[in-house]
Amino acid sequence: MLGPMTRYADATTVTVWLEASGPCVAEVRCAGRRWGTSTFEVEGHHYALVVVDGLAPGTDAPYAVALDGRELWPDCAGWPGSRLRTRAPHAPLGVAFGSCRVDRPHHAPWTLEPGVDPRGVGVDALTALADGCARQERALPDLLLLLGDQVYADEGLAPQLRLRQVLRRGPDSEPRGEVADFEEYTWLYRHAWEDAGVRWLLSTVPSVMVFDDHDVRDDWNTSRAWQEQMAREEWWAERLTGAYMAYWLYQHLGNQSPAALGEDGLLAALQQPGSRGEALRDVAARAGDEVDGHRASRWSHVHELGTARLVVVDSRSGRVLGPGRRAMLSEPEWQSLEHHLRGDCDHLLVATTLPLLLERPVHDLQGWNEVVAGGAWGPRAARWGERLRQALDLEHWAAFRDSFDRLVHRLGEVGAGRLGAAPSTVLVLSGDVHHSYLAPVAYPSDRGVESAVVQLVSSPLRNAVPRRLQRAFGFARSRSARLAGRLLAASAGVPPPAVSWSATSPPLHGNTVATLRLDGTAAEVTIERAERGDGRGVLRPVHRQRLDRHRADTRPVHGDVRGGA
Repeated sequence: MLGPMTRYADATTVTVWLEASGPCVAEVRCAGRRWGTSTFEVEGHHYALVVVDGLAPGTDAPYAVALDGRELWPDCAGWPGSRLRTRAPHAPLGVAFGSCRVDRPHHAPWTLEPGVDPRGVGVDALTALADGCARQERALPDLLLLLGDQVYADEGLAPQLRLRQVLRRGPDSEPRGEVADFEEYTWLYRHAWEDAGVRWLLSTVPSVMVFDDHDVRDDWNTSRAWQEQMAREEWWAERLTGAYMAYWLYQHLGNQSPAALGEDGLLAALQQPGSRGEALRDVAARAGDEVDGHRASRWSHVHELGTARLVVVDSRSGRVLGPGRRAMLSEPEWQSLEHHLRGDCDHLLVATTLPLLLERPVHDLQGWNEVVAGGAWGPRAARWGERLRQALDLEHWAAFRDSFDRLVHRLGEVGAGRLGAAPSTVLVLSGDVHHSYLAPVAYPSDRGVESAVVQLVSSPLRNAVPRRLQRAFGFARSRSARLAGRLLAASAGVPPPAVSWSATSPPLHGNTVATLRLDGTAAEVTIERAERGDGRGVLRPVHRQRLDRHRADTRPVHGDVRGGA
């Protein structure tokens, strides 16, 4: 029904995920060898994760998938066969990344909801990437990193999903036009990934994923006030449980190595005879009940990519929002994260869906709002500040100032070589904000930071950005906006950050995907915009930049590549 998807991959092992229409034995066949496992059931849906091990480093070979002995894949007419690919020692690494891919029709009929027109979301960057790779116009990336909002559970359901929802529970049942439970989440994921090109790409390129707010609901865990508002909705508890269940199945299960799966124990519990997913529902319900992050998140994960290390941070579900303390992560999660934020690698990649570094006036606005909403100007201003926080989505790292300072400090320690040999680059990979940019970080000279520390943002893969918002992003780069932001923050006693940063291009608008290429200590990123060309979606480079300090001091290269929209 969905997949196969190659997920976790190292030098000798690849995991292959799929969803089937019923219980069966799923088998991966490659080069005369076979690996198989039985599906497991979760509330009437059937899944398999096949561990393909014992491969040679640098394997790149076609594979097939059989269910109960019958080969059913490859089955994407007009697309190349799928391949199993493992990493070769010391080989260059290509990581394609992006976020925010709304599931809207590409052709009429557009919608069942009055007043909703999805035609403005533009060309899908993910399908354009698939098409370019299939035509061999570009090299396949070695890894696909999806940085949140893989699905939108809270807005703009595709017409066929909305019709199915109406037939299931009526046109006016709540939440109207939004996903209500696990069953409807399964529809959403299937529809998001069933496109032939995307399905082929995911069957060949190993992928790492993490959720953000729209995978659950807009502004998820913005504040304690937001949590209390949602808790009053009768449908919210089941929605949140369903979101966690679906996220673990469709996204997080494939992030984990076979060893981590064995330690976790949840997959083994689901594979027990007679299980219908009770263990997963229990885990999801407990995750939804957790408030103020009393333990480390089960959703963060770490990947060793040859001489690079990728640390994926869950910056959504484990926030601390209690009175008197706000933190992006719980203390146990901080300790787990800091254990992995170390040197002794060529490149340290930190994936957080929310950018650590925003345009400076936006950073200052969020810091000011956190203090005001926290009561610094009295209860009336606090209520107004909370309304503003939710209206403007003021809930990034800058709105959790203690967490911002702690992460910036830790990255500086890594870059200064105090936690192992300093990497060539320390790169923060993010999405969320519906425009793309690069921002090198400057630490005070007495910190002795040797690494190039850079914020990289690529967003959205497919979504609409209103013109007024594009103009606002542009204005945020102006001198007057920077001055206004500094004055606003100072008026509430918010100190300036210990580092400075500045974007190296205008805001890059449109549907984009970024590709990071790492080769030894060298690093370069290319941001491409999806456009219509030759009757199909194509990717056009709009910004390319070397990132490693010793080669190019983080300056843009290739003057023929445009920087603006």
